[in-house]
Amino acid sequence: MTKTKSRTEVAQPVILSIDVGGSHVKVMTSDGGTEQKIESGPSMSAGAMLDAIAPLLADLNYDVVSIGYPGPVRNNRAFAEPVNLGSGWAGFDFEHSLGKPVKVVNDALMQAIGSYDGGRMLFLGLGTGLGSAMVLDNVAQPLELAHLPHKKGRTFEDSVGEASLKKRGKKKWRGHVFDVVEQIKAALQPDYIVIGGGNVDKLDELPAACQRGDNTRAFEGGFRLWRDTSLIV
Repeated sequence: MTKTKSRTEVAQPVILSIDVGGSHVKVMTSDGGTEQKIESGPSMSAGAMLDAIAPLLADLNYDVVSIGYPGPVRNNRAFAEPVNLGSGWAGFDFEHSLGKPVKVVNDALMQAIGSYDGGRMLFLGLGTGLGSAMVLDNVAQPLELAHLPHKKGRTFEDSVGEASLKKRGKKKWRGHVFDVVEQIKAALQPDYIVIGGGNVDKLDELPAACQRGDNTRAFEGGFRLWRDTSLIV
């Protein structure tokens, strides 16, 4: 009788992606789960965020976690407090609090990774503020373009963020978006630009060389952080 060797298959870990934004926190798992979300806001701390999403996570099974954070990240932790949320984020130990391995990246970078299709890609996120990131031949690089000067004493974020949309109306805001995109494109020379974020839907047309992003790609970015071995973050 010939014995066949048993083969042990290593299962892919189930990944929980947490997308932290100035108005909502969204979660989804990689095992076919559906998006769930809660409201955030200017008083939400890191601990309060975890408390608020705890009911959403109670019935989910996951092995590892990816977090997209709306601010600069260093050494897998938030490096500075966010502009549009409360305090208590910088240096917060998510891995200890969640009891799982965690990768933390800038939120725009997480959506950029999920949107990436090769070459030199620039991602711009139109939301509460202005998120930005680049992926250059699989090397993922967060950017902090929002607070660079634009015109008349305004920053890029002052011109294209949520407050500008409410203050100036869609027509003027769209003009500012086109202008900001052209300035950044001229400086960074990407092959293509993905415009995402919650307010991309306010644009009927896109600037040249731009693609419309899908906010659900942030979850895919979180999954790729653990799955894509060619990615350098």
